[in-house]
Amino acid sequence: MDITKELPTVIAFCAGYGGIERGLDLAGVEHRVIAYVEIEAFAIANLVNKMETGQLRPAPIYTDLKTFPAHLFRDRVDLITGGYPCQPFSSAGKRLGEDDPRHLWPFIRRHLAAIRPARCFFENVEGHISLGLSTVISDLEEDGYQSAWGIFSACEAGAPHQRKRVYILANSNSIGLEEYGHFKSTNAVKASKNVADTNSASWQGRWIPGGVHEENPIANISGNEVRDEASQQWLPEPRLGRVVDGCADRVDRLRLLGNGVVPQTAAKAWEILSKRLN
Repeated sequence: MDITKELPTVIAFCAGYGGIERGLDLAGVEHRVIAYVEIEAFAIANLVNKMETGQLRPAPIYTDLKTFPAHLFRDRVDLITGGYPCQPFSSAGKRLGEDDPRHLWPFIRRHLAAIRPARCFFENVEGHISLGLSTVISDLEEDGYQSAWGIFSACEAGAPHQRKRVYILANSNSIGLEEYGHFKSTNAVKASKNVADTNSASWQGRWIPGGVHEENPIANISGNEVRDEASQQWLPEPRLGRVVDGCADRVDRLRLLGNGVVPQTAAKAWEILSKRLN
């Protein structure tokens, strides 16, 4: 992989499998990640494997955001990305906000002050709107960033599920917009067939309304059909599509995907929020 070309530099906080950075690729934004920060062992192994196979440029991976040596990167970073933990804000949890020990925004804000990136691009769950988002926006503005945010869903990018997420894009007020030319997207975001799709060819057979799916009973089921599953005829396990035989690290993979970002959604958010700011 060519690492000699000078590109806008990125630090990926709470990187996961690199979904936000992949979204930048899809939006036509050339960049180079110079450091990752990720605490989950399986996610780290995933990033390392991609580096070893040439899918990602080599970069150090730090395992603790709280102790990240931000001072080493001062004035050397164009963009900081991050899907910081959603547990403090998610409706699926206790919504403890700032009282949740997994609340990492204060540490991210401190790192922003130390690094002074030109731009920031963050992601979180929809519940962040009613808990914590106003604080994040206020903090960014106090620290000299003009910001825009919005709700974006996977279905907008072609997926058959919602997966709504809040995205925040912030520009430093100390840098003129003309200096952001190297961030300009070269490709329009298009709906991708690579988004998880239960209607894809990988799901064999078809759903018969009011009856049995010939090969996979959970394929093509809408939300209403799931709630009305008692009226459907179901085939017994193990022919159910959710049963996986011989898939290594299945729980870790599901956790990685569940915590990850849909790249196509991130690309759409970048495009739209960039237009708002510019």
